[in-house]
Amino acid sequence: MLDLAVTFSGGGRTVLNLLDRIEAGELDARIVLAVTDRDCKGIARIEARSVAVIRIPWTKDTTVDEYAASVWPSIEAAGAQLVCFCGFLRLLKIPDAWEDRVMNIHPALLPKFGGKGMWGDHVHRAVLEASEAESGCSVHFASNEYDKGPIIVQRRVPVLPDDTADSLAARVFLAECEAYPEAVRLFGEGRLKIENGKVTIL
Repeated sequence: MLDLAVTFSGGGRTVLNLLDRIEAGELDARIVLAVTDRDCKGIARIEARSVAVIRIPWTKDTTVDEYAASVWPSIEAAGAQLVCFCGFLRLLKIPDAWEDRVMNIHPALLPKFGGKGMWGDHVHRAVLEASEAESGCSVHFASNEYDKGPIIVQRRVPVLPDDTADSLAARVFLAECEAYPEAVRLFGEGRLKIENGKVTIL
């Protein structure tokens, strides 16, 4: 069984999807800790599923290094083997010991439409404004840059002529609900190999 720590900043629906897959027996894992940087709806939702949630606030005076130093000891104390960013809106600096053990999911087909400030509807509006024919989601190993790191799994969805940011977001989220558990499962099975900045699925 794979022990996961998750981080989130909003409603927690990506965390809840992982919990659903675990409870359905589709993912041999458990969430040992959830970390958030703010008061948000996801706290109550995740605690209601018997997962420990801790709030480690970020203030305007907090440096990236200070924030990392306040988060990682709790993750390590919980015994996590893999960390999953689930809509976490802070850049969490990753220690060397955790390289290739932290995943993120992004609501676009990276490397397109990534980077600082590109989250949620900001991404979907950018996709629509660029008149893209398709969008989707990307699960990747996180690095110390926004939306960088080797891509593990991508899922594609069409962009329809009458799409709004909301309708596109809903379609992309359905793809996310499949892609993230798949990437976590592959990690747990030891089937992800990284060479020259690229992931091979064994």
